[in-house]
Amino acid sequence: MTEPALDLQRPVGDQVRRTTCYMCACRCGINVHLRDGQVRYIEGNPEHPVNRGVLCAKGSAGIMQHYSPARLRKPMKRVGERGENRFQEISWDEALEIATAWLREAREKDPDRLAFFTGRDQSQALTGWWAQQYGTVNYAAHGGFCSVNMAAGGLYTLGGSFWEFGEPDWEHTKYLMLWGVAEDHDSNPIKLGLGRLKARGAKIVAVNPVRTGYGAVADEWLGIRPGSDGLLAFALIHELLKADRVDLDYLVRYTNAHWLVLDNPGGADDGLFARDGQGRVLCWDRGSPPPGPLSGEGEGENDQGPSPPAGNGPGRGGAPAPAEATGIHPAIVGDYTLPDGRRARPVFHLVAERYLDPQYAPEAVAGRCGLPAATIRRLAREIAAAAFDDPVVIEQPWTDAHGVEHPRMLGRPVAFHAMRGISAHSNGFHTCRALHLLQLLLGAVDTPGSFRFQPPYPRPIPPANRPGKTRKPDGTLGAAPLGFIHGPEDLLVDEQGQPRRIDHAYSWRYPLAVHGMMHTLIRNAWAADPAPVDVLFLFMANMAWNSAMNTRETIAWLTDRREDGNYRIPRIIYSDAYASEMVAYADLVLPDTTYLERFDAISLLDRPISDADAAADAIRWPVLDPAAQAEGRDVRGFQSVLIELGARLGLPGLVREDGSPRYRDYADYIVHHERAPGVGLLAGWRGDGSAHGKGAPNPRQLEHYQRHGGFWQAPVPARGRYFKMANADYLRWARDMGFIGDDAPIVLQLYSETLQKFRLAARGHGPVRPPAAERARVERYFDPLPFWYEPFEGEQAGHVRYPLSAITQRPPFMYHAWGSQNAWLRQIMTRNLLFLHPDTAARLGLADGDWAHVDSHHGRITVPVKLAGNVQPDTVWTWNAIGKRRGAWKLAPEAPEGRQGFLLNHLISDRLPDAAAANADPVTGQAAWFDLRVAVSRAEAPADGAQPQFPALGDGPAEAGPLRYGARFRSR
Repeated sequence: MTEPALDLQRPVGDQVRRTTCYMCACRCGINVHLRDGQVRYIEGNPEHPVNRGVLCAKGSAGIMQHYSPARLRKPMKRVGERGENRFQEISWDEALEIATAWLREAREKDPDRLAFFTGRDQSQALTGWWAQQYGTVNYAAHGGFCSVNMAAGGLYTLGGSFWEFGEPDWEHTKYLMLWGVAEDHDSNPIKLGLGRLKARGAKIVAVNPVRTGYGAVADEWLGIRPGSDGLLAFALIHELLKADRVDLDYLVRYTNAHWLVLDNPGGADDGLFARDGQGRVLCWDRGSPPPGPLSGEGEGENDQGPSPPAGNGPGRGGAPAPAEATGIHPAIVGDYTLPDGRRARPVFHLVAERYLDPQYAPEAVAGRCGLPAATIRRLAREIAAAAFDDPVVIEQPWTDAHGVEHPRMLGRPVAFHAMRGISAHSNGFHTCRALHLLQLLLGAVDTPGSFRFQPPYPRPIPPANRPGKTRKPDGTLGAAPLGFIHGPEDLLVDEQGQPRRIDHAYSWRYPLAVHGMMHTLIRNAWAADPAPVDVLFLFMANMAWNSAMNTRETIAWLTDRREDGNYRIPRIIYSDAYASEMVAYADLVLPDTTYLERFDAISLLDRPISDADAAADAIRWPVLDPAAQAEGRDVRGFQSVLIELGARLGLPGLVREDGSPRYRDYADYIVHHERAPGVGLLAGWRGDGSAHGKGAPNPRQLEHYQRHGGFWQAPVPARGRYFKMANADYLRWARDMGFIGDDAPIVLQLYSETLQKFRLAARGHGPVRPPAAERARVERYFDPLPFWYEPFEGEQAGHVRYPLSAITQRPPFMYHAWGSQNAWLRQIMTRNLLFLHPDTAARLGLADGDWAHVDSHHGRITVPVKLAGNVQPDTVWTWNAIGKRRGAWKLAPEAPEGRQGFLLNHLISDRLPDAAAANADPVTGQAAWFDLRVAVSRAEAPADGAQPQFPALGDGPAEAGPLRYGARFRSR
């Protein structure tokens, strides 16, 4: 019997327009079917490289995102008190005049009196550059409370990272481990990839305290205790080292495993790399080739296992040599004396010495991880067998960056993927580095079957761009406000070593805060710490609700007044497309369009949509005219508004020499702006339309993108698709495309000298040193090798008084707060529950449908409970972003999201229990959302729903009655 032929792409309207989805961070290609100027249907674009036609519930429900009753209508200025949600609609001319006057006044006093913080905007390439033109150091993006541990941990180790900047080798992987991965990011590519793995019989292991989505289809679920993932990684490393199951050839070829580290306790160079007079890092060359693959093509596991190092010092011959030289045979263990008398040991020596310690044995970590020691040992055996007993070989010749020809590509078919579950902890930076260390020991980074870089990654380690800290004569910052610290001299601190930025990023307390620290903004702006700010300019950052720790106090800070009656935070400008909780606390509201009404650049300068085999970028474009969507509605794309404000302010990069605007709007900026000669926001169809990657601006570039489905893609050369960090063909191609400055190889870093520089500063060395109060903290947490420590809240609040961990996950069918106000998605879920393991519930005397008090060191919520076996017994969890404040998002006053939905945010303090520091990772400043410790006890059902309840915002929905869409199409 044959299957019937189905036309699955038949238009259901009078036209189809192809653009990019915005319902999550996946950025899939979509076909928007229109009829009579209205959206009839949204489907996946089969030609798009991200989703290949697949579309999830979120993407399909984009119709109701566009037609949401919560859409803002016009610019508004506050006429009541903050939080009363009383506004007067005004014209755009008046709104822009007000905003310009406030921003000009702040800039004339001191540009740092503006704090410009953006949420889920996906246009950091513009917003960061705009802040640089304004001259403020007080700019940040949402990643500081989302994924900065992942980004920094990867970029300071591999030159790339998990998240959306790398992927498993879906075609060749035989063993995939998902660490802390929920279903909200990169969901369609992951689903497609998991389907391919399941079809091939590859094993999938999910490491997560909660079993949902991906974990449910995994072959094995490891219900780990929150915050202990690093310990599990170290136990696996311990077992691999003990069994001599590491890829020594890979380590010497592509990492700094053989680089010599100076051993000079108390000295200013202790722990730095040994260098010669030309500044080249040294290794110890043993002189004659040893047996095994170290002298060959790197196509097998080296038989020289990493026994505990001792006794193979310089007496065995050899001499120092440049570590990146060819034709040498470097030692990886031993103690060596350099000709100038300095002592040194290879990085791998330090690795083996640390992780062979019994404290990392499976029996030692099992209790804290919540996993049996036997399970950990079995995992190590399975990983080693997958990596070494059945390697992947691709018959593709390639040339490395040193000119050595390789007849084929050999890989270790073990792949890792990780997300917020490991990142959102106060020990998350070192946990991320632990996973990368494990990958490197296996030889499983950018080899066939392993984790793969997506262009434009990898980048040099650390990336070259440092954060801007000084101003030019024209008032602009010398560099973008966000960047990468190379050493203590790059910090943004004053002469006393105190923070300069309002969020305290890039200070001694949070040095590698590469995305800034949005979660500290409101408190510090209220406290004028370290200095007053006059204007808070926020975009899509719901800091009065879902994006706030300490919700009740955050609201109080937003509304608090000085003795003279003025607000302590003087002026708040907020831009959003929807009536979120934060709108009520703004003084001026600039209404954004929906994603179907504006231009966006999904840029290689920002968050690209590349896959491992091809570079790609994309656009959104107005498939609908915002002026024709609703009578009386007058909204503008935030990016275009930002460009107009910059021109009105006369910011250097936004006006011409005669003072006229340089760019008409955001679309004009996308086309004509160059970050460097030939490098713009979009890489496709540059110059006359035939250039790609680099080339002069092309006035018709956006037309090319529209004709091509809204995206551009360029394949990586076949010889350059693996070993990108050291592949001559890839590095030349990436240089020519403008991704990297030169084609030098990128050495992956087991050991971070950047971190050691901070440790030395804490010990009193170097010209830039931390204040006395910060020295112990810096020395402890800036270990050049990853290590594990107890998450701070558990350490301070205690496991006895608060015996349970509490975490959230985002549901696969909603994304952030804006998705859970969507009328179609709300039919799937309108309330959330607190999930407990049945054994835990029985111990607490709780049953399905009961109510419980949930207490932290900071506060209490009272919520309904549900028993579920898909959670680690010492953990409780709930879905995030469901609970709303009554009256927000134009939901009905009795909507379940406001009465029965809840947030764990009310329990999470922005400060640690001892109030000495932010509730954040001490290296990066990442918000430690998942460190929350709680106690749960039975409660009576409250009369008015989940607690706490706040006064309602506004007067309910835009229109009474059920919300329907599409009936008119059906009647036709």
